[in-house]
Amino acid sequence: MKKTVLIFVLAAVTAVSSAEAEMNVSVNIGVPPPRVVVSTPSFRFEVAPLFVAPPGLGYYVGAETPYDIIFSSDYYYLYYGNSWHHSRHYNGPWVEVPYRDLPPGIRKHRIEQIRSYRDREYRAYRNERDNYHGRYFRPDHERKEEMRQDHRRDKEEMKYERRRDKEEWKDEKRDRKQHGHDRD
Repeated sequence: MKKTVLIFVLAAVTAVSSAEAEMNVSVNIGVPPPRVVVSTPSFRFEVAPLFVAPPGLGYYVGAETPYDIIFSSDYYYLYYGNSWHHSRHYNGPWVEVPYRDLPPGIRKHRIEQIRSYRDREYRAYRNERDNYHGRYFRPDHERKEEMRQDHRRDKEEMKYERRRDKEEWKDEKRDRKQHGHDRD
């Protein structure tokens, strides 16, 4: 009986030490996860890309280019190597941007949707070249002129709004005076 108990205890100790050995073999503590390094895009456009503004997006998307490039909020955004990059110029230098730091308008759409909107708008631009009424530009001098025109248009609209508000205020004041409600 004592021999059987001794054999049982030895078997249990051996099993425990074997289990510990297996556990030590399969557990790797302190090994860092593999680091994924995305290369920074390093290409140059020979000619400034054409950008069209599909109405459903609210920003400009590069057409006639093999790259997914967007112009929004005074930055160019490039989808390259499954990550987003931004720059102040369409030829870089590009800096990787975390997805959460992209403008909300870009985050709102998947890249496939953006491409679909772009392709549809570019077809309209190509087919209606002389009568195209959508927004488009090529960076550099054309963009500056367009921005100047937008600024002038906005300024004129603000003047008009102020004039109209002032006239409405005068009309209201005159009406109150005529009806005896003004106590000036």
